[in-house]
Amino acid sequence: MNRNTISGKRRYSVKLWKCFQDVFNCMPVAALIDNKIFCCHGGLSPNLRSLDQLKRLSRPCDVQETGLLCDVLWSDPDATVVGWAPNERGVSYVFGVDVLAQFLQKMDLDIVVRGHQVVEDGYEFFGRRGLVTVFSAPNYCGEFDNAGAVMNVDENLLCSFQILKPQSQLVMDAAMAEKQNNFVANLAGMANIKIEQQKPQPMIQKRFRRGML
Repeated sequence: MNRNTISGKRRYSVKLWKCFQDVFNCMPVAALIDNKIFCCHGGLSPNLRSLDQLKRLSRPCDVQETGLLCDVLWSDPDATVVGWAPNERGVSYVFGVDVLAQFLQKMDLDIVVRGHQVVEDGYEFFGRRGLVTVFSAPNYCGEFDNAGAVMNVDENLLCSFQILKPQSQLVMDAAMAEKQNNFVANLAGMANIKIEQQKPQPMIQKRFRRGML
């Protein structure tokens, strides 16, 4: 039982939690953007030899403890392993950079985009930017100080990340901004100068382009 399961049952009801499970059981397992960007929740599978296999998975269905569907939902990248290794989560596998490189080459893909892991900056690359983990929930479950991120893809497959700052960073930024404004206001008062308040900074965006991975 994961954190989301416990939180959902405590805050709301078992019935509502089961409704969400029913929705997840009907959702697509993965997505393919312009035949170049492969998106999934977890990662790769030793049983995944063709993307057509994913199309043939019947939905809705329950997720078994092993197999292709389980791996695509729950596997993780791991820079310390070569090939495949058991996952410390107790389900599915971890896979190395070599597995990722072979998968991208065989499927003629640019990048794998996945979630499933808390990452400090909201997104994190793996395997020479052949994979990126995007985690959209800042301050996950109120127990982590992580940022969140959203990945946008335009019509030219130019990808950008919008960073959602964690609450602690927002508080620190607000405190720093207040100190700066007070300092500037005091100086302005001493010099009898009118100073405009600094406009809030837009959401941070970072970009990378297809073909430059």
